[in-house]
Amino acid sequence: MIRLFHVYYPARALVLLAGEVLIIWTSFLLGTALRFQEDTFLVLNYEYGYYKILAVTALVLVCAHWGDLYDPLLYTGSELYFRLLLVIGSFCFLLAGLDYAFPHFSPGKHAFFCGLLILTVTLAAWRAAYVRLIQQSYFRERVYFIGSGSGADRLARSFLTRNDLGIELVGRWDHNAEHSSGESLADHLLHVHGKHKIHRVIVAVPDRRGTLPMHDLLQLRLKGVKVEDATSWLEKISGKIEVEGLYPSWLIFSDGFRLSARFLLLRRVIAILVSVILLTLVLPLIPLVILAIKFGSPGPIFYRQKRVGRYGVEFNCYKFRTMRADAEADVGPTWASDDDPRITRVGRFLRRTRLDEIPQLWNVFIGDMGFVGPRPERPEFVGWLSQEIPYYPVRHVIRPGITGWAQIRYKYGNSVAAAKEKLQYDLFYLKNISLGLDALIMFETVKTVLLRRGAN
Repeated sequence: MIRLFHVYYPARALVLLAGEVLIIWTSFLLGTALRFQEDTFLVLNYEYGYYKILAVTALVLVCAHWGDLYDPLLYTGSELYFRLLLVIGSFCFLLAGLDYAFPHFSPGKHAFFCGLLILTVTLAAWRAAYVRLIQQSYFRERVYFIGSGSGADRLARSFLTRNDLGIELVGRWDHNAEHSSGESLADHLLHVHGKHKIHRVIVAVPDRRGTLPMHDLLQLRLKGVKVEDATSWLEKISGKIEVEGLYPSWLIFSDGFRLSARFLLLRRVIAILVSVILLTLVLPLIPLVILAIKFGSPGPIFYRQKRVGRYGVEFNCYKFRTMRADAEADVGPTWASDDDPRITRVGRFLRRTRLDEIPQLWNVFIGDMGFVGPRPERPEFVGWLSQEIPYYPVRHVIRPGITGWAQIRYKYGNSVAAAKEKLQYDLFYLKNISLGLDALIMFETVKTVLLRRGAN
């Protein structure tokens, strides 16, 4: 696993990305060379050809990412190649639009479209070669697993179902079994290591006193075998911290939670500057949204609702109204549900496009919220959820956000189970908080908004 922007990625995923960067760049370079031939040197060096190829390479990667070409859980086999052609076809229209709007964007002579033809063939060939390559045993990490229980079962299943991790489970030991002992575990572990040459041992044992062969684990560790706690490993592969069985000591002593005053001040300054810029940009849209709401249904334009912010302090969260004015007159505070009848026709459009959240830019400007952070919850739910879900109040150590790690990684939820799942993503964000992670979340949020995912 390789860490970028404080998020862990399988090494093979970065190999895939690096290979595609090289292929895309080379394809457009060849396309330019084929079209200009003896003038290629002049076009590349004196007409910003290299910069143009770099720009179009970045655009192809963005289109591929938005087309989920880097999501290993969604597309395999023929579906992958269908998605690949769909992305390239979409990019053709984008490239044509850019060429029309900015005539000097392309080097000319249809060089980029020639590069696209080369790219279609080479990218499909690379994907086929990559799939064969990662299936080879020498590109897989051999893991021995110690533990039992529901959490351990979920982790073991992930080894078997997620091919992107490149993990081969070569042995597992149930420490709760009748025959289990430290000595028998040591014998089995050493036998498996001698046969398969283990790369990593993952331990999912809550009480390790007297149950683990510490001397043998130390010897393996000194031989280069990685020994890791299951909670840390789950954090890496899932992007969340599971609260079941989580001890406060793990949160206290683990690396992370960089909430220094200097870092928080820098985030606040950036939030103020960006909120001013965005408020200025969306200013022409606001009258149109107001007219749509006014003619769509009777009631106020804005919706003001109490939310819980940093350190548990309540504040007024502002949105454009998307429900009937009497939406909670009978039922009281309640989560919105799928196809909620209280949502107006205009409100449904505003929610899907996230235009209803424009007034929250004011909350960011005055300091009630940030751009990135846990979503603020209503006071009526916070007390209840704090009793039902361990560590729920931890999410209030920073300002809540318009978007967040939980919003881009998990669907909209309206239950305790969903709130618990989102908290686990929020804990991961708090532990790994950084400006780089904030930038990654904002980039993913643009994709989520444009593809209208997770709206409710």
